Amino acid sequence: MARVTRPLTDTEIRQAKPREKEYNLADGKNLYLRVHPKNGKYWILNYYRPGTKKRANISLGTYPDVSLAAARKKADELRAVLAEGIDPKEHREDQQRAQNEQYANTFEHIARKWLTLKEAKVSPAYYDKITGRLEKYIFPKMGRTPIHKVTAVATIEIIQPLANDEKLETVKKICRWVNEIMVYAVNTGVAHANPLAGIGKAFSAPKVTNLPTLRPDELPSLMYAIQHSNTKLVTRCLIEWQLHTMVRPGEAAGARWDEIDIDKKEWTIPAERMKKNKPHIVPLSPQLLRLLEVLRPVSGHREYVFPSDHNPRASANSQSANRALARMGFHGRLVSHGLRALASTTLNEQGFDADAIEAALAHVDKNSIRAAYNRAQYLERRRTMMDWWSKHIEQCATGKMPTYTSRGHLSVVS
Repeated sequence: MARVTRPLTDTEIRQAKPREKEYNLADGKNLYLRVHPKNGKYWILNYYRPGTKKRANISLGTYPDVSLAAARKKADELRAVLAEGIDPKEHREDQQRAQNEQYANTFEHIARKWLTLKEAKVSPAYYDKITGRLEKYIFPKMGRTPIHKVTAVATIEIIQPLANDEKLETVKKICRWVNEIMVYAVNTGVAHANPLAGIGKAFSAPKVTNLPTLRPDELPSLMYAIQHSNTKLVTRCLIEWQLHTMVRPGEAAGARWDEIDIDKKEWTIPAERMKKNKPHIVPLSPQLLRLLEVLRPVSGHREYVFPSDHNPRASANSQSANRALARMGFHGRLVSHGLRALASTTLNEQGFDADAIEAALAHVDKNSIRAAYNRAQYLERRRTMMDWWSKHIEQCATGKMPTYTSRGHLSVVS
C-alpha cells in the first residue's frame, strides 16, 4: 500500500528546530520545507526534469516570508508548467529575463533608439530641437520609467506645466514626439499598446499666428530701406539673398560656396540643411549672380557665403536679418521669414503656377509621384519665374512699383 504523506500544519512548521544536519519536512506532492542548521527554513519543490528525467529541486522562497499557503500555490503553478513539458527552472529564468528586459527598456532607452531613426529623416537642426526638448522636459521626469509602465495620466502631468506657461506649440510637438516613441515601442515588440495615442487632446491647440510680412505694394519701401541703411554689407546681402531665393532664414544664412554652381546658375541646398530633409535646387537669376560677385572678395576664400561677423569660419546667425530689419523700422511689420510670404503673394497675384511657387518655397508635395514630376518638370518653369521675381525686385529698388498687364509683361511704371 502506497505511503500517504500527511500535510504539514503551521504549528509544525513554526516548531521545527534546526538539527546538526539539514532535514526535510514533507507536505505532499513533492513539496518540502527544508530546515537548515544555520540558514533557517525554505521551501523546495522536487521534480523530474523533462527530457532527462533527472531529479531536481527548485526553491520557492524562505519561511515565514513565504507562508505554507503561498508555498502550496507556487508549487501548484510550477506543476502546471511541468505538465506542459516545460522545466520550471527554465520557465522561471525566462520570466526573470523578460522582467529584466521590461525594466531595462526605459522610456529614455527606447526614445534614444527612436531618435537614431529620426535623425536620418529630419534636418540636423530639427533633430537637435527634438533631442533638446526631450532632454529638457521629458527625460528628467519619465526617462527612467519602464516603457510598459508609461501612462497617459503621468505623462500629461509632466507636460502640464508647459501648457500652464502658454507654450502650446511646444506642448503640441512634445505630444507628437512621445506618441511616435510609443508607436515605435509597439512596432518593435517592446510594448503591447500605446497609451499616449490621444494625449494631445488633453491640451488646448496653439493659436495660429501669421509671421509679419509686407504687402506687395510695400516692396519699394523695403528696398529703399535696405539700400539706405547702415547695415553691414554681409547682412544686407543676406536679406536680399533671402528675398530673391525665397528660402528659409537658416537655409540662407548657412549657404556655402561649394553648394553653388555658377556654370549651371544653380544653388543646391543639401537635404541635411532643409526643413523637410530633401535637397532643394534654387535657380540663380542674373541679379543673384551679381550679388555673389559682390560677396566674393569678402567670403569667396571661406566656406560660407555669409560668414559670421564674430567668427568668419562660421556662418552668419539666422537672426541677423531679423535684427537688421527691426533697426530699419520694420519691427512688428516684417521678419525675415515673412519675405517668403511677400514673394508668394506677389507671384500668386501675377498668375504664376501655384505648384511652381510651392516648389520654390520647398513645400513638400504629399503626393510622392507628383512630387517627383514637380522636381523634374518645374525647374525650368521656376527658373523663368525666379528671373521675373528678381527683375521685379530690381524694378522696385528704383523706388517705383511696376504694374503689369499680364504675367511678366510690364505696362506702366508709376
